[in-house]
Amino acid sequence: MSENLRALSNRKGLDKNLFEQLVDRSKGEGTPSNEVLKSLAHEYLMGEAITYGVSSFYDFLKEEHRGVKVHVCNGSACLLAGTQDSLKEKLVDNFEENQISHMCCLGRCHENSAFNYGAKNYSGKDIDQLSGIIDSKVNSLKDSYTVGSQLDQPVLTGNPMSAEDFVQAFKQLNSKGADQVLSELKASNIRGRGGAGFPMGFKIESCKNIEADQKYIVCNADEGDPGAYSDRYLLEHQPMLVLFGMMTSGFIAGANKGVLYIRGEYPEAIEIVTNAIKELEAIGMHGANIVGTDFEFKFKVIEGAGAYVCGEETALLSSVEGQRPEVRVRPPYPTQEGLFGKPTIVNNVETLASIPWILKNGGSAYASLGTDKSTGTKLICLDSFFINPGVYEVEMGIPFKEVIYEIGGGFKQAVKAVHVGGPLGGIVPISEIENLNLDFESFQNGGFLLGHAGIVSIPERFPMIDYLEHLFQFTADESCGKCYPCRIGSVRGREMITNSKNGDSKIDKELLDDLLETMEVGSLCALGGGLPLGVRNALQYFKDELNQHIKQE
Repeated sequence: MSENLRALSNRKGLDKNLFEQLVDRSKGEGTPSNEVLKSLAHEYLMGEAITYGVSSFYDFLKEEHRGVKVHVCNGSACLLAGTQDSLKEKLVDNFEENQISHMCCLGRCHENSAFNYGAKNYSGKDIDQLSGIIDSKVNSLKDSYTVGSQLDQPVLTGNPMSAEDFVQAFKQLNSKGADQVLSELKASNIRGRGGAGFPMGFKIESCKNIEADQKYIVCNADEGDPGAYSDRYLLEHQPMLVLFGMMTSGFIAGANKGVLYIRGEYPEAIEIVTNAIKELEAIGMHGANIVGTDFEFKFKVIEGAGAYVCGEETALLSSVEGQRPEVRVRPPYPTQEGLFGKPTIVNNVETLASIPWILKNGGSAYASLGTDKSTGTKLICLDSFFINPGVYEVEMGIPFKEVIYEIGGGFKQAVKAVHVGGPLGGIVPISEIENLNLDFESFQNGGFLLGHAGIVSIPERFPMIDYLEHLFQFTADESCGKCYPCRIGSVRGREMITNSKNGDSKIDKELLDDLLETMEVGSLCALGGGLPLGVRNALQYFKDELNQHIKQE
């Protein structure tokens, strides 16, 4: 069935994408009407159940979203900061209850109190100007956060790349040729910054070696991990780095179309990237015969509609195709059969944005940064509990305690652990910080996960059992439903914890261990498979706090 739907959707291609049609038609009422769903089903030669099933999956398209005007961030960082209840109280004074919904996450973790109104994001003290925002008397309230770097020659946080810089970089790219550029990327040993850490050079080479009439480059800009806003920084402040990284990937692999799937929770990023593409188009760097060559490349921005699972590459591809964003079984891998069944390279924002520096300075120069296995630099995000919150570029391998206590300046209040790498990452107790370095191997060997390197602080005052309940609930809400371990396991885990909190029944430790193992080894993707890590970390390091909720033999 999915192959048939893919073929039907591909009849319109990217230019009139079904998912894009659904998002556009939802703008007025907050959800596409039944008449629209029927019309689109007829236009794309699909059953009405298909368009309804797709639409009902997404937070911003489902029927319950009709009439919603304002969204409150319910991500982990805002939850732990304790700002959202008072925020909602102020919103209730101006909106009906049914006009208020949620978003996760708005990427305002550095100051919290985050909400979305009128297709714009707000945070911090913006709520105090709500009446002016509603009356359009306050036109622009842009958040401000520190962007820092420890490097003499930053890879990602230097002066923004201009359109003119883009032209010169492409000329250098063209003069070197695809094979030499690929060699530089492989020499750099850059690994995916979205969390998986897969070598980028091998992924591009795999796609390059496959013969096909059409190939795609996809930028996974669906950064949904609470605590991580580094992709938002790059999209809003360094868009040309990202676009050039995509074009370079296409140049090597033989792809002429690039898709930026940007989460709907980042409206400013969507606008800025779209304008950057228009700027490139105006100088002949978008479309056919770029800089007088026979190379062709076109960008396409697709706006997400509120689904964390679309951060998983195969779910993202299904979303672009207009299908329900369910995770695919692999193999085949996207480089073999990706978007519309064609060879596709999917990379995250930070990975792509690193390419211009590698092209300019050489793969060996990049490999000289960091460690042998975790080369280069990494963007880290510090939340509002830090004295110095913000986005910082650091060299891979630096001591984690340097990140926490020197760069971050320590904490504003007592913190018992930091959750690194999003909801599916590891919970690192304060006592273990000094035993870690900021690289993939150190975190893995320590029993944690670096992931996207967003850091969320868990304060002493916040019960760990409440946080674990939040993680299970998050997974249950965001599961695509394709596999039972994730879809059912997350609900059963949440029920165990809720029952223990309510005093109905204590947690059976053996049963919980079996559940976590089933989710870890049986889930199709890291949503269900990654959740157990943080839960196990909490059970290991916070026994004294959690034992009251666990059945004792």
